[in-house]
Order: sequence, then structure tokens, then C-alpha cells
Amino acid sequence: MENKITSTFRKMCSFLWTGVKRNYDNLDDNIAKHLGDNPDETVEIHLSKMFSEVFKRHTKDEADRLFIVGTRTTTPSLKKVSSRPVKPWFFTRVFLVLAVSFSMLMLLLYLFQSDKAIPGMIFIGSLAVPFSLLMMFFEINVYQNISVLQLLTTFLVGGIMSLLVTMSLYLALPIKTTVSIENALLVGFVEEVAKCLVIILFINRYKVNYIFNGVLIGAAIGAGFSVFESSGYVSEYGLFTIFTRSFQAFGTHTVWAAIVGGAIILGKVRKKPFTVRDFFTKPRFFIFLLLVIALHTFWDWDIPNTTIVMSLIQEAIDVIVGWFAITILIDAGLREVKTLQGQIITNKKDSRRMLKRIKTK
Repeated sequence: MENKITSTFRKMCSFLWTGVKRNYDNLDDNIAKHLGDNPDETVEIHLSKMFSEVFKRHTKDEADRLFIVGTRTTTPSLKKVSSRPVKPWFFTRVFLVLAVSFSMLMLLLYLFQSDKAIPGMIFIGSLAVPFSLLMMFFEINVYQNISVLQLLTTFLVGGIMSLLVTMSLYLALPIKTTVSIENALLVGFVEEVAKCLVIILFINRYKVNYIFNGVLIGAAIGAGFSVFESSGYVSEYGLFTIFTRSFQAFGTHTVWAAIVGGAIILGKVRKKPFTVRDFFTKPRFFIFLLLVIALHTFWDWDIPNTTIVMSLIQEAIDVIVGWFAITILIDAGLREVKTLQGQIITNKKDSRRMLKRIKTK
């Protein structure tokens, strides 16, 4: 029976991949067209090109420049913001440093039997993947208008605050310990809404207005949530949990919160705060929020009578859908840059025409 299910799934994947291979280059772009104000704007984004800088050699000065952002003197004007396809690379170096640090702590524990390495392993192991993803979204923020201080504040304070809101909602709702679809849905709803509320708070606090800003703030809060939650799970279920939690962090809270952050920007009026009315009346925001709740529910749902292989397939589908939503938001973010820069050019032309008319009169 299991072989038949696996065979059927492989055929389905092969069929889907054939279609994706033919249409993927335009699929995310076609969806992103409907999120922006200028559907005729063209943007080129391919995952193979997006990560093309990862394996290239980069200088220390290039790395330093990534962090000198977000101040009055280092934030570029809108016309100088790059609308070219984003190509993050530094996040892999961050992950490498954290992975090496974790490996050294493992040596300290297993080679020298030092229990003092355990707290460090829990923290670094929980931090490695979420924080590396956060650095990727930091690189992708082409507006360079959020400083490292703001980012770390959002990561720490926002992450803990989202856990506080989550626990407060858990007290008000009947969460059970069963692994039913109903309970998975309730957990997904509570945690994603809790993170969403905190993301809204920080977006309004920082007065940001761009899709990439929302994605970054969401990723910071999601990464903080992930780190502290994973640390708690390891303390409760044992050190080996850190390996599964770290692996799973690639497609969970950081990615889900980044999607919600971008959706909040899509759902609010530019240069105005996100309101309670926006929460319930903006379809573009609400669709992404429902998607994230569905992804979280699907991730937590322990489908009855399934094997480990099917559980891994379930997680893989979840990750693929989540990252596809991220590529859509990146595409929409680049479209937004081009649209805003086009408006600047149009406004300048209109101003020149007005001046010519005034001089003629």
C-alpha cells in the first residue's frame, strides 16, 4: 500500500514539475502583477540567479557596507534604490560561523564531557537557521532604511512579545494536547495572529511603507519567536530536539512571519498606519494571513496512519509553498521600487511642464 502511495506521489510530482518547469519563470511574476499598482511593470527574478552570489568571493568591505545602513546619512534616496534582482550572499557566511560555533560546542561536550557546553549548544543551535534567514531578508531590503539596532531590537523584543501574546491567547482558547486537525488549526491561528499583531505594532512604530520593510520586520519577529520557542522545546524534550528544530526552521516561523509582514504593507494605505479596519477589509492582506495559518496548520497536523516518509513529504510541500509566497513578495517588492521611481520621474516632468506654462504666461 505504501509503495503504491509513494509511486502515485512521484508521478504526481513529475507531472507538476513539468508544468512548473514550463511556467515558473513567469508564474510568480504573474501573481505579483496583481499585488502592485502597475501591472504592466516587468520584473525578472529567478531563484537560480537570486543565489548566484553565494559561492563567489566577497571582500570584507562588501560585508561591512551591508551593515552601514538605516541612518540619515546612509539611507539612499528613492531614486538611488536598486530595482535589479536581489542577490543575497552574506547570510550564508553567518550560517557558516554559527554552524562552526555549534560544532565546536559539540566537541566540548562529547570530547571533554563538559556539560557547560549545553546552554551554548541550545542557544546557537536554535539561532543558526532563523538568524541566518533574517540576515538574508536584511540583505534583500533594497531600501536600506532599517538599521542593525532596529533589526536586533525587533528580533529580541518582538520575538519575546509575540510569545507573550501567544501565551495570552492560549489562556483564552481551549487548546488541547491532541494532534487532530482541529487542534492544529487552532494552534496555527493563535500563533500566526499573535505574531501578526506584534508585526503590525512594529511596522506602525517604525512608520515603514515598503514591502521589503514589512518582510524584514516580519522575519525579525518570526526569527525571535523561533529561537526562543526552539530553546524551550530543547529544554523540555532533550538536546537531540535541536537538530530537528534547526532543520525545520528553514520553512517555518521566520518565513511565515516574513510573508505576513509583506502582506501588512500590501494591506495598508501608504504613509499611514495599519488599522483595525485594514485587518478586516483588505483582501490582499487577508489572503496571505489565511495562507500562513493554513501552512502552520498543515505543518502541525499529524495525518493519521502515515509514515515518516509521508510526514517529510508533508513538510516539504509546506516549505515549497511558503518559499513560493516569499518569491512572490520579492517580485512585488521589486515592482514597487520601479513603480515609485516611475512616479518620481512623472512628477518631475509634470513640475517642469507647470513651470514652462507659468513662464509662458
